[in-house]
Order: sequence, then structure tokens, then C-alpha cells
Amino acid sequence: MQDHTSPTSLENAIALQKFGVGQPVRRKEDDTLVRGKGKYTDDFQLPRQVYAWIVRSSHAHGTIRGIDTSAAKTMPGVLGVWTGADLVAAGYGPFTCALPLKSRDGTPLHQTNRTALMTDKVRYVGDAIAFVVAETLVQARDAAEAVEVDIDPLPSVTDPEEAAQPGAPQLYDHIPNNVALDYHFGDAQKVEEAFKRAAHITRLDILNNRVAVVAMEPRAALASYDKATERFTIQVPTQGVAANRVNLAKNVLKVPNDKVHLLTANVGGSFGMKNTSYPEYVCILHAAKALGRPVKWTDERSTSFLSDSHGRAQKIHCELALDADGKFLAVKVSGYGNLGSYITGVAPQPLSLNIGKNLSSVYQTPLMTIDIKTVLTNTSHMGAYRGAGRPEANYFMERLIDRAADEMGINRLTLRKRNFIKTSQIPFNASSGMVYDSGDFQGVFNKALEISDHANFAKRKKESRKRGKLRGIAVGSYLEVTAPPSVELGRIVFENDGSVKIITGTLDYGQGHASAFAQVLSDQLGVPFDRIKLEQGDSDLVHTGNGTGGSRSITASGMAIVEASRLVIEKGKRAAAHLMEAAEADIEFADGQFTIAGTDRSIDIMELSQRLRDGKMPEDVPSSLDVDHTSGPVPSTFPNGCHVAEVEVDPDTGIVEIVRYTGVNDFGTVVNPMLVAGQLHGGVAQGIGQAFMEHVSYDGNGQPITGSFMDYALPRAEDIPLMQIGDHPSPATSNPLGTKGCGEAGCAGSLSTLINAVLDALSELGITAIDMPLTPERVWRAIHDAKAKVA
Repeated sequence: MQDHTSPTSLENAIALQKFGVGQPVRRKEDDTLVRGKGKYTDDFQLPRQVYAWIVRSSHAHGTIRGIDTSAAKTMPGVLGVWTGADLVAAGYGPFTCALPLKSRDGTPLHQTNRTALMTDKVRYVGDAIAFVVAETLVQARDAAEAVEVDIDPLPSVTDPEEAAQPGAPQLYDHIPNNVALDYHFGDAQKVEEAFKRAAHITRLDILNNRVAVVAMEPRAALASYDKATERFTIQVPTQGVAANRVNLAKNVLKVPNDKVHLLTANVGGSFGMKNTSYPEYVCILHAAKALGRPVKWTDERSTSFLSDSHGRAQKIHCELALDADGKFLAVKVSGYGNLGSYITGVAPQPLSLNIGKNLSSVYQTPLMTIDIKTVLTNTSHMGAYRGAGRPEANYFMERLIDRAADEMGINRLTLRKRNFIKTSQIPFNASSGMVYDSGDFQGVFNKALEISDHANFAKRKKESRKRGKLRGIAVGSYLEVTAPPSVELGRIVFENDGSVKIITGTLDYGQGHASAFAQVLSDQLGVPFDRIKLEQGDSDLVHTGNGTGGSRSITASGMAIVEASRLVIEKGKRAAAHLMEAAEADIEFADGQFTIAGTDRSIDIMELSQRLRDGKMPEDVPSSLDVDHTSGPVPSTFPNGCHVAEVEVDPDTGIVEIVRYTGVNDFGTVVNPMLVAGQLHGGVAQGIGQAFMEHVSYDGNGQPITGSFMDYALPRAEDIPLMQIGDHPSPATSNPLGTKGCGEAGCAGSLSTLINAVLDALSELGITAIDMPLTPERVWRAIHDAKAKVA
């Protein structure tokens, strides 16, 4: 015990200023990862390990007539070849979607009940048909080539609108017109009445291009089986081990939860794609049990374009009704979302429900309707992709606003100002059904204009024209509704070596959780930052939690850590009272010190935890400060912002250069500004990719034509501009930290801003729309065609 003015107490206070909430602390894992010392799934090796390879369909659609594995089984090193019939006989369950989504007539979402290997039909190029396990990967791949599959080709369809028409090829007999979900939201009668009295209606048709995740680390898995305990173990990259274990154990393997041990080490990117289980995992778990040996499968880039989930992919018609003053009356969005060939994970939600949640954005939009059919096609399956419906909805709205302003002859900035939700209206009941608890949307907007030097754009435009370039600018606001309420784990463990361990159900795969969560804990308990460790990725330790996704981590895990910290303090007060022979009611806690009120007698939290470990305490005194806490459902938050983009277009080549980019954002309480900036930079980079170069394409027979980096373009360093980042926080009232998620904001704010900036540059030529991606060829053709019309 010590005086409260001792060096330790002062050091704690100083450390909190340096490492507490709000400080730009570097990521703890950077040194390890930058030096190449991280450990990813494929880096793990087990004794007697063998290798698997998947036999995939080369047809987009067809009936399986037969599979001959006899030749493959006799090849060198081959230990086994399995087909769908083998897995059916083993009793494994299908992959389904657990979301309680319903069509407009009340019928639930049609399930495709995907099995790990196909037995009757193949439905896209890359569909898994069989798998081979051999002593070496080369032997497994060679044997896979020897598996003969007899497929009777069927007509295929890749466009969701075409797939939903009568007479289109049917992927499933029980799903009429391939429509898995006919989603509707809103009061159609009231919306139609609003449109009838509108002074102006703006209409737009928008193609939201399909993109691939192309994570730096391809998917991989290493499975083993302990016969004595009848327990499966699988090492696999995920976004959270608890929920993925439940899905594998309960729904697929049909075993008790504790019979599956799921491990996740470092993860090289995911963006939603790795937040669900895949067929390959079931295959190697089955083989590990059958062979009694560990089995590894590692995807390659060429097959990952086929087997990984994709994102976006919508054909949308949207309309905005305005009165004579430019006030929004109602908005309508209708169209088709491409589900691909199977429904797993959260696939329909980004294409439907999340559009409605996010469409009204920061504006007073009294009414809306969403009518989107999510349709099955002969393409790779769809999943969550950074933002998962949030960037799409904001893109639709901002495109509509710019077009409406131009059509009505109203300044684009003025139109936005007339429709912003005012701070005096917070909390605001949006037409989406959401209640915004905080936000200063006009203030964010004003700050973005100031930082971007919007007022002097005309001068910069003249300078560009002198160099033969067309310059454009766009200002776009966004608002995101983060992941829906769900529980989260907050475990705090005081270790014998003097460190403190945080265990929570979210999972870091680049976000910097180890630093951010340590800052929160240090702020709450006064524990030295460098003594705090994050443990994740082990389902034996992480027994609950909903993982990383939907920009929920800092809010969900942060809330769980805060609540767990309060329980630690409660336990600490009881223990400190006992050790200092004082009444519990007289114990105060601040800056890591338990102090008897009105005295100089105190004990540091780290010393207290050591004393509890070393000595036997009475029954009414805690034996440790450890806490295992599960928070209640953590409410959604509403991060928002305003981004400004300036571009130059070379009319001779169609090349677009982003010359200035500004983003002002409201993330509530910012735990670590450096990490937030990194998330924004990455999100904007992905927005640039979708806006200008990324696009997954198929030919008329369902064959993918973007199966490698020879055909699928990603942004490079030279494509990413320097960004000016500003902050205009309005702390959330829905969680104790006041945080709002930031992980997907860059995507949400960049898409519309970039496209509208290009269209602004081309507006003098009469060009009002170009479908993404705005490749140089597409931009050049639009310019060429526009000039030809004038001529």
C-alpha cells in the first residue's frame, strides 16, 4: 500500500494522458506484422499433416450424371477421394441463412440448403463436386485432375433481372423465378400520394457493380480430430470464433458445441468474406476424422475468385420526389440484387434490408419504399462486403440529390442544406424506422466545405482547363446504421506475470483492436497500457460474442470492456476494504488506485491483484479481480460524415485523376485517431477500386472472365490521393464510451462523391450518367459519344 501521491500514482495519471482514450497510439501488432513474424493459417503445421484439393465444376449449370473417382484413388500418395454422397451419408447439415427475412407476402426467405459437395446439380463455375486428400499438395492436385465428372449442361443465367423473368433457367425447383426474397419496406400508398403531389420527380437507373474481396490472405484451413475425446479442431481465418463454432457444430456437423474447437490466428483481410463457414472446411473436417490425420486446405488466388463470396451487384431504379422548394417528400428504390448460386451467411441482407435502413441518410425524408428482389443466378455466391448495403444506399441517395439539383436548377449544396436533419430534431425518427440519437449533420457538412477549400474550386477549375483537363467536384454526405443489437463478451484476467488479458468476441484482422481495447481498459482501470494483452481467436476462451462486422467492434467490445471494468472495480473495492481494514463504502477508485476516502491510504490495482493471488481471502472477499461478463445487446450507432472529391478528367484518354479528397466524419468518441484514419484511408481506397476499376464479369455462358489479376484490376498506391481528414464528433448516447463505428465509413462516403465528381467534370458535355466502374475506356467513350451528338 502507498500514499496516493506516490510516483506510481503520478505515473498512472501521466500514462493515461499518453495511452488513454483519444490518443493516437500505434498498433501493438505492427512490429510483428511488418517484420513478417505474423502467423497465418497456412503457416501452421501439424505432425503427419496431409493435404486436400477440391474438384470444381467447369460448367455454370448442369446435372451431375456421374462421378468416377477410381483412377484418382490409385494415384501416388492418395489417401482418399470423397464425393457429395459420402458427406450426405455422414449426416452433415446444409449451409443456410439464419436471418428472419420475409418477402412482401409474409413467406420466409427461400433457403438453398447448400451442401459441402454437390450431388445432383452444379450451379456456378467453381461449384465443389469432390475432394482429394494426399500426402502432398502436388499429389492431391494431380489426383483431382483424374476425377472424371459427367455433367449434362443446362442453360445458365447471370443477370438477376433476367433470372427473375418467367422462362429463365431455374436453379432450384422450389424457388419460383429464382426469387429467394421479394423484399418490401415502407407504406406504398403514402409514398404514391407524395409522388402525386410532387413538383418534381428525379429518376435514375443505377448498376452497382459486382466486386471480389481479394483479401491478401486467401482462405485456408487446417483440421484435426481427436478420437479419444471425439472432438474436432479447425484452424481457420474468421471474423469471430464463437458464432462460427456454433454454426459449424450445431448446423453442419451436428455435434455439441464443445466438440468443436475453432482457432483463428492472424487474418490477412476479410471485409465480410471470412465471416461465415465454407464447404471446404466441412470436407477437411470429414477427412481428418476418417483418416485420423490432420488435413490442410489452402486456396489459391485463381480459385478464390470463384469460391469466395462477392459483394454489391445490384440493378436499381430509384426516384426522389420533391416539392417546389426542393424539400424531399419521398424516395423509392426498386430493382434486383444478385445473390449468386447459394444463400449462406447474411447474403440477402446487404441487398435488401440494409438498403432501407440506410437510404434516408442525414436528410429529412418523410417517406420511403424499398422493393428489391434478391435473385439466384449461376454465379459465385454473394456475401457481406465492406459496408454491406450501407455504401450502396448512400450512393443511391447522393446520386439522386445531385441529379435533382441539376434538373431543378438549385445549387447542389443548397438542396442538401434545405433537407438536412437539424440538431434540434435529435433524437430523430427516420423513415427507415431508425432513431438517430446524435449528430450535427450541417456542422459536419460546413467543416468539410471549409477544409476542402470548396469556395475556391472555380479558380482550380480554370487552372485545369488551361492544361486541357476537365475538373469536377462533388460533396456527399453519408450515414450508416451499424450492426444490429447483439451481445458481446468482455473478460478481464489478471495474470501471474503482472499482465492483464482482455478476451472479447470480436476479432482483429487489421483494425488494431489490441491497442484500442487496451486504451479503453487503461482508461477504465488505470492499468499500464504495456501490460495489457488481447487474446482472441480461441473458441475455448471466447465462449460467446458476435465477431467483427458491421462496424460494431469498438462499440460492442468497448461496451463489454467498460461494463466488465466496473465489475472489476466492485470486486476491487471489497478486496481493498478488507486489506486496508476499512468499510467498503469508504473505498474510492481513480487512476488505478483504490483509496480510503479522506485519507492518503491507497492500494494500486496491480498490487491488489497480486495480493489476492498470493493470499487466501475470506469467503466474502474476492479471490481475484478476474471478470467474465457478457454485455446485453449493444445498440446500433449512426456514424456519419461528409466527403468532398475533386477530379481531373483527360478528355483525350478518359483517364480520371483524383486530385483532392477530404473527409469529415462523426464517429462520436474517438478512441484512437490514428487507427480511425487508417480505417478511413482503406475504406476510401476500396471505394476508389469499385468506382474506377473493379468489376467481376461473366460471359453469356456463365464463365467468369475476371479470374485473375490479369483481368481484375485493383487500385495501387498511385491511385490513392493524399486525404485531408477532419473530425466533428457528436458522442453516441447509446453506449458508455459514446463511440460510433468507423470501419466501413470510407466506402460509404467515397462511392457517390467520386462518381458525382466525375459527372460534374463531364456535365458541360451533357453527360449525366456512366455505370461503374468508370474505366478510362468507359469515360472516353462517353466523351466521344457526347461530342459526336453535338457534331
